Amino acid sequence: MSVTLQDVARLAGVSTKTVSNVVHDFPRVRAETRRRVQWAIEELGYRPNLSARGLRSGRTGVIELSVPELRQSYFAELADEVIRAAEQRGLGVLVEQTGGDRQREIDVVTRRRPYLTDGLLYAPERLGTEDKDLLTTDFPSVLLGERIFGGPTDHVTMHNTSAARAAVEHLLEVGRRRIAVIGAHPDGQVRERASDLRVAGYREALESAGLTVDPDLIRVAAPWFQWNGAEAVRELLAARVPFDGLFCLNDGLALGALRELAAAGVRVPDDVAVIGVDNIDESRFSVPSLTTVDAGRAEIARIAVDLLVERIAEHGAGPGDRRPPRLIKPPFRIVRRESTGFPETSD
Repeated sequence: MSVTLQDVARLAGVSTKTVSNVVHDFPRVRAETRRRVQWAIEELGYRPNLSARGLRSGRTGVIELSVPELRQSYFAELADEVIRAAEQRGLGVLVEQTGGDRQREIDVVTRRRPYLTDGLLYAPERLGTEDKDLLTTDFPSVLLGERIFGGPTDHVTMHNTSAARAAVEHLLEVGRRRIAVIGAHPDGQVRERASDLRVAGYREALESAGLTVDPDLIRVAAPWFQWNGAEAVRELLAARVPFDGLFCLNDGLALGALRELAAAGVRVPDDVAVIGVDNIDESRFSVPSLTTVDAGRAEIARIAVDLLVERIAEHGAGPGDRRPPRLIKPPFRIVRRESTGFPETSD
């Protein structure tokens, strides 16, 4: 026989309503009572009947995360962080991979491919600010990334421009003056993409230091995988453009760049100092270990899940009872490692 709510209430010496309040994480439960109920739940191995709860409440206890590609380490690690944050809220996560396909992204945000979920976290790659009207849906949603600004949903992203500027300033601080950047978008148009925002930060740092921006040092690489980072470095070396610093717009590009520099006999950091962005797990284990910008991935996931839970709670309320859309950017930090001349730390 499965353990019931009544069994937990009997063991804890409380009402079934109190047990229900604890299971649903309602705040108005005394700390001592909450501890007693949680002890009883663990002691009996009680597991809520999510199907029955969903039928009663209209909720499933599952949220959806939509990302372009899990092959990109950043999105795989972001998904891991979202799952961890959701578990703390008693939620499951359905992960949808769009492959960066525009129509699939439209299908996700307009709910043309409906799943039995309570809310959506989405990181589009092909949609832009011009598509923000697609987001005017009553379905609880939170936007991740930098492709759409000024939309009708909560938005959690990183400080792309200022983080990029800080990365280049770090290279300047260690004495580099001919700093190349790889990861620029091939169409050359300035939009609200991560690549454009980070290249803007690169330019700002150089100009603030009184250095001229050399177009030959700005290299296209897309998408941001290791092999494209390696290819960009091969082209840079073949062009015989002198450089002593390399800013890679993500860690995947940087790892490919490190491999190609080593193959060409270029010493890192002696000849060229290298920095990336994202602080993915692999960055600690490259040789040399990769200096990078930690843009707050874990905090982005936690905040996004918290905001989505709030929006789910508001679902069905009138417009006047809902919070206005919020834009949140967690702080970032430079993680100094061997690729810019610092000893490996236990970060």
